[in-house]
Amino acid sequence: MPLRDMLKVLVVDDMSTSRGILLQALDGLGVRNVEYAEDGKAGMQRARESLPHLVISDLYMPELNGLQLLQHLRHDPSTRKVGFILVTGRSNRSVIDTGRKLGMNNFLAKPFTKADMKTSIEAVVGRL
Repeated sequence: MPLRDMLKVLVVDDMSTSRGILLQALDGLGVRNVEYAEDGKAGMQRARESLPHLVISDLYMPELNGLQLLQHLRHDPSTRKVGFILVTGRSNRSVIDTGRKLGMNNFLAKPFTKADMKTSIEAVVGRL
């Protein structure tokens, strides 16, 4: 069975348009086991409940931003090893460095293509 058929992904983004783009790109890659949350706080709760293999999160969100969500995921024993990709339109060096220090596995700069997303995901979980 291909990895894309087994992979559980959680998309966390407060903007419905951005979330839709992420979900559509995942669908285009054949990744069907996808859930979503509308902010970082809900994302953390959903991650604890569903234990995804990968979280793809926007940076700027209310409640918990993407970096705060990452920090919470890494401090919780049940979600510590979940893969994490940060999605941002402002991929400045300090954000990326902070993300790496917190345990981010990869990042995806907006705007992105389906191929960009595939490359980013495969760098974390292996070949789809």
